[in-house]
Amino acid sequence: MKIAIRKSIAFLAAAILIIAAMPPSPAHAGTLSTSIIGMFPKDVGEFAYADLKTARGLPWFPQLRDELLPPRFKQFEQFLASNGVDPEHQVDEVAWGAVAPTGEHGEQIVGIALGQYDPSSTEDRLKQQKLPMKEVRGFHLYAFGSGSGPDDIFFFFIDSNTAAFGMRSELEKLIDVRFGGSESLMYNNTLFPLINEANGLGTVWAVLNRSYTQLGMQQLLPQASQFPQAQQLLGRIQAMLINVQTSSGVDAHFQAVCATPDDANLLGTMLQAGVMYRRYQEQQANPELAKALDGVQVTPRGERLEVRVPVSNDQMGALIRSHTFVVPTS
Repeated sequence: MKIAIRKSIAFLAAAILIIAAMPPSPAHAGTLSTSIIGMFPKDVGEFAYADLKTARGLPWFPQLRDELLPPRFKQFEQFLASNGVDPEHQVDEVAWGAVAPTGEHGEQIVGIALGQYDPSSTEDRLKQQKLPMKEVRGFHLYAFGSGSGPDDIFFFFIDSNTAAFGMRSELEKLIDVRFGGSESLMYNNTLFPLINEANGLGTVWAVLNRSYTQLGMQQLLPQASQFPQAQQLLGRIQAMLINVQTSSGVDAHFQAVCATPDDANLLGTMLQAGVMYRRYQEQQANPELAKALDGVQVTPRGERLEVRVPVSNDQMGALIRSHTFVVPTS
């Protein structure tokens, strides 16, 4: 089985695995300081964090990494390593955001990595290779690619402890926020309170605004079209919080913020039916996934619908071996 995940999720999954670094004074695992959150532009619609230092201690992480990392990002990883940024040993934590497509641009990605860098040495190597570079307010943005393509990845050092990566337009916004020319994510009255709620609760956590949540729910629940008024119900979901804890296996918690308690109850009924149907479908094709679906718990709580997905380390390894997490290229 191949999970239907939009291409941006593939990008983000890859970004977790290749760009980040150890913070100089880390807080407890899974917590991101407001000073870092405040670097991001206000218009971010999806915001997430990953603690790779903890993830590397999980027995199944190397295999999952190989499953998720597209060839282009493997090349980018090699590119970083050849220029003095060792992803395998330096990368520990990363925060990233996504901005929904507009009429002019596709989805845009921007991320921040905190760590111990040697910017001068790395930039000297990059200059020797004559890589495409754009200077913005004194920062040198280096391109992986031609530097002119809409999906080209740029990265730069803010200082010896901070690096940024993503598409050029969003990196320029990030720099503008730094200089006070634009409002930061902390002024996003929808996402920032939810970020504060999710922050610190998991090896990976994420917050999605309304449009990203609706897209995600439609992909997670493709059978929704079979239910009366399903599209109207999914269209009223306000946001989603995701927290993934990995102390013993994987314990993923999803919270859909609904418009009313009635919506949460109805969505819960739909989701339970969808899980049962999916389990039936996978009994022969992917029995390991069918077993994992047995543990899914769906609980409406007021205006929120909580979904818990516990998976043991052994189950996680089996799911990876069955290629459950492979991302389609089409």
